[in-house]
Amino acid sequence: MADSKPLFSLDGDPVAAEALLRDVFGIVVDEVIRKGTSASEKVCEWKEPKELKQLLDLELRSQGESQEKILERCRAVIRYSVKTCHPHFFNQLFSGLDPHALAGRIVTESLNTSQYTYEIAPVFVLMEEECHYSIKKGAAFLGLGTDSVRVVKADERGKMIPEDLERQISLAEAEGAVPFLVCATSGTTVLGAFDPLEAIADVCQRHGLWMHVDAAWGGSVLLSQTHRNLLDGIQRADSVAWNPHKLLTAGLQCSALLLQDTSNLLKHCHGSQASYLFQQDKFYDVALDTGDKVVQCGRRVDCLKLWLMWKAQGGQGLERRVDQAFALARYLVEEIKKREGFVLVMEPEFVNVCFWFVPPSLRGKQESPDYSERLAKVAPILKERMVKEGSMMIGYQPHGTRGNFFRMVVANPALTRADMDFLLNELERLGQDL
Repeated sequence: MADSKPLFSLDGDPVAAEALLRDVFGIVVDEVIRKGTSASEKVCEWKEPKELKQLLDLELRSQGESQEKILERCRAVIRYSVKTCHPHFFNQLFSGLDPHALAGRIVTESLNTSQYTYEIAPVFVLMEEECHYSIKKGAAFLGLGTDSVRVVKADERGKMIPEDLERQISLAEAEGAVPFLVCATSGTTVLGAFDPLEAIADVCQRHGLWMHVDAAWGGSVLLSQTHRNLLDGIQRADSVAWNPHKLLTAGLQCSALLLQDTSNLLKHCHGSQASYLFQQDKFYDVALDTGDKVVQCGRRVDCLKLWLMWKAQGGQGLERRVDQAFALARYLVEEIKKREGFVLVMEPEFVNVCFWFVPPSLRGKQESPDYSERLAKVAPILKERMVKEGSMMIGYQPHGTRGNFFRMVVANPALTRADMDFLLNELERLGQDL
């Protein structure tokens, strides 16, 4: 029988394995950490799907490839990927690169463990538990159906109106429905709005409803003594979701679900007591086995990167990171006010800065009947131009009756005022002929 072992195999050869990993880490340091965080490099190398398939050679074959070819593959993947650690990547609620968090991710991936039982992951079980829920998807997964989710009105700033929440509860009860959960938001995705948690908590308390706060984006503000008042009332929530991978730059994915409950609620809800994992006669405290608390049992450990980053930065370091983001957002707002052709959607209360770029051909024509329609077409055009040039990435979207506008997210801890200036200058350059 012919030997089916690949032409290049590291099985049983730790020396070759070490050599490969050193080479790969070298590529990561050079292409991602050095070049990927340099403002002089491109944010992305845009290619159409058909061209990208040819460049990457995605076909899987029966014979393995040489180490040199594998290293080429690694370089190609990095080259044609968006550099989310780049100082001009403003597209999402996450950006930047924290070296300590990255170190934690490398250690986590190398150990390749799961945290469902203490015996297989003792260090990580003692650190943190992580979970994440989505309201609409959660309703679908639970069999309630998305129609069971009622949308409460928000004001012009995107904040929930407590009076309408009260009205929606009364309407639901009058229809024979049984309201049980209210989801408030601290840091909305587009406008960065913070719901009035104290008033919402009062409504929930009157009606005996579970209050959940989606603080995935804005939860990190609690680390700031200056700005934490935005979350006043969060201590009254029954549950809170928080994503350190966003504003704190812990790296995807790092999510936490925090509960007031002390009755082991998650285990009561999700536990199946699989006998091959969760034996009750173990030699240690079985309360340390966390796998029965979550829907997904075998999963990556996502707490080490946050723990290592926090140990390195300290609470004060993370507070400075949050405060710096607020300060840069305020600087950008003031610069927008000074420049012709830039219009704020509203004064931000968080680090989401939303604005329109008004090109030369539309300036002074706000009274034209097609002004809003033409202005809404500007952002998609500029987005295409910046991505194809690789100069930067910034998101845009409509919101309610407002046409497309840019949403600048100040999240990368490496950002400076120069990057804010670059953003505005680049939009002016890209849109000067519109």
